[in-house]
Amino acid sequence: MGQISAIGICSIMMLLSLFGAVSAQTTPATSTDVAPPPAQVRQMMELMQTPEVKQWMATQMAAPAASTGNNEEMSILSDRLQHARRHIAMVSGAAMTLPSEVARTSSLFLGELRAAGPLRMVGQFLAVLVTGFIVEILVRRMVRERRERAAQMTVTRLATRVIPAIVFGLATGLTLISFNWPPVSLNVAIAIAIAVVVQRFAVSIGGVIVDLVTLPRGEGETVAVDPAVAQFWFRRCTLFVIYFVFGWAVLQSMQPLGYSMGARYLIGYMLGVGLFLIATEAVWSRPGNETRRSYAITWLLTLYFLLLWGIWVLSFNWLLWVCIYLLLLPRVLAVSTLAVKSFHYAEAGFLAKRRIATVLLDRGVRALIIAFAAIWLGRMLGVETTTMMMSNETMIDRVARGIIGGIVILLAADLLWHLVRAYIDGKLLDSPVDSTVSDEDKVKRARLQTLLPIFRNILAVVIVVIAVLMVLSGLGIEIGPLIAGAGVVGVAVGFGAQTIVKDVISGMFYLWDDAFRVGEYIESGSHKGVVEAFSLRSVKLRHHRGPLTTVPFGELGAVKNLNRDWTIDKISLNVTYDTDLVKTKKIIKQIGQQLLDNPEWGPNIIETLKMKGVEQFGEFAIEIRLSMMTKPGEQFVIRRNALAMIRNAFKENGIEFAVPTVQVSGEREIEASVAAARYAAQARAAGEPTT
Repeated sequence: MGQISAIGICSIMMLLSLFGAVSAQTTPATSTDVAPPPAQVRQMMELMQTPEVKQWMATQMAAPAASTGNNEEMSILSDRLQHARRHIAMVSGAAMTLPSEVARTSSLFLGELRAAGPLRMVGQFLAVLVTGFIVEILVRRMVRERRERAAQMTVTRLATRVIPAIVFGLATGLTLISFNWPPVSLNVAIAIAIAVVVQRFAVSIGGVIVDLVTLPRGEGETVAVDPAVAQFWFRRCTLFVIYFVFGWAVLQSMQPLGYSMGARYLIGYMLGVGLFLIATEAVWSRPGNETRRSYAITWLLTLYFLLLWGIWVLSFNWLLWVCIYLLLLPRVLAVSTLAVKSFHYAEAGFLAKRRIATVLLDRGVRALIIAFAAIWLGRMLGVETTTMMMSNETMIDRVARGIIGGIVILLAADLLWHLVRAYIDGKLLDSPVDSTVSDEDKVKRARLQTLLPIFRNILAVVIVVIAVLMVLSGLGIEIGPLIAGAGVVGVAVGFGAQTIVKDVISGMFYLWDDAFRVGEYIESGSHKGVVEAFSLRSVKLRHHRGPLTTVPFGELGAVKNLNRDWTIDKISLNVTYDTDLVKTKKIIKQIGQQLLDNPEWGPNIIETLKMKGVEQFGEFAIEIRLSMMTKPGEQFVIRRNALAMIRNAFKENGIEFAVPTVQVSGEREIEASVAAARYAAQARAAGEPTT
């Protein structure tokens, strides 16, 4: 409720202030024949070109110029006060001459109507007013059935509010250009047509906002704003818009009729009182105005509206617009965000897969509002938004123009960045590396998961740098020396931070060589783990036991990638010397076929388990070697299951695994061994041969 009331109040304030933009009456220049100057004038002009006269004139003008420059700041306020005083005097004088101007212009307009035919002109004006409504009603009846069938679609319901307004505008415009108009009547008819079309579009857009903020959200059918509150502000704003646009048409029609500038301002201020009353009534009768805090806010808003009207009457237009924007812009942004969020809730299925459209709605609407507000404020303050430098442009004008241009540039950069990020994030979400895709797709998706985040970071830096340089250029700062200085600083930083430069360049070449991707298991020196993420300087490795290691690219060195193409797993078994090796080979072959036929393990086996033969004869066993070729990372699960199957098969077929044994001798055998050793020692000492 608070957000809708805020937008209603701010809309009323904006429309109240727009009467200040009524264009002033211009006096056409008259051409006269210029006679050649007399001889004395030519002599005086030639004398003024002599060096002595020029030097004397420069000396005389130097002191007043310096004095003027010192007092320039004080004169600005004095000029504004004098301007306000002259403006009040002009409007007060117009109040005395207004009856005579009304009589004169009425006779002029009525005379033109009589000359062109009163009935015909009245019919033409009525046609401009009502043709759009008639055509819109016919179009609504023609599409009523389709509209009812598509009433459940939010987009269609919103389109049914906008399309009739477009049809209304086209019908009104065609009616206007289809008649022949006298000069004064043509200007009046154009003003009326614009007023009619603008109020129709304003009502349509207001209806769209009401529909959006009152859309149900979620299963509980909750809404962002109470429909009764939304309808209250919709009706008040509609009344305000209709009053305003037709008052604007009256003021625009007064200029071709020959009314003076003071008379137009006087009528505008009188009409502004009506706008003030409508705004005040809306604030005082708004829903939720029962608490003491709301009552205090109501009085403050009333005084604020009165202050705005007084500033407008005093012709302080720059202060008027600044005061409006301080309260208007945040509320408009809040309501636009609320409307966009409501649309997201209602059309989640439509927008879920259209991330670009979502960003355009979220950021684009906000960017358009802020950019339009900045440009309009600059226009009202008299700031030229073009990039062409004026000869009489002051420093304040240049800075103001640069700030407005900078706001637009930053908004465009923000929108561009969010569009790029939404596109890249969408690609990353749509390309997960899982087991449901083929091996070729896994390779492509892993490469995208690796390169796109780095590309996103690079684009962010590029967009920020370009936007900042454009803003500085718009402010009148020479960016050429900045770019050259940045190059020098870059070289100095490069020498002072060689390790960082080494890391960045090494990372670029690792990615260029496609040495590893996100999700792959790599080993490099003492570091190993699954690649989780990249930055411009380092890579993050998740060890299979859990620790996360951040390794600079410059320290990686040679990289062993355990997830590329295929892997060979070798198994060594020890069997006893009495084992039938031919039978053992047949059993291993059967186990390999069982692994290949298994639906879980078979797709990951490139070459099934086979017995390669006898590796060597050990001290206590025959060592046989088995091997198989699998997809990377799948060998561990297959190996565990293969060993379990081998153990059971060997047990069923009487094949024993060899284990080392220790022979322990008895007491008599030990004594005999000691006696034999003693006898052999004595024989060697006597020089006798031993057996």
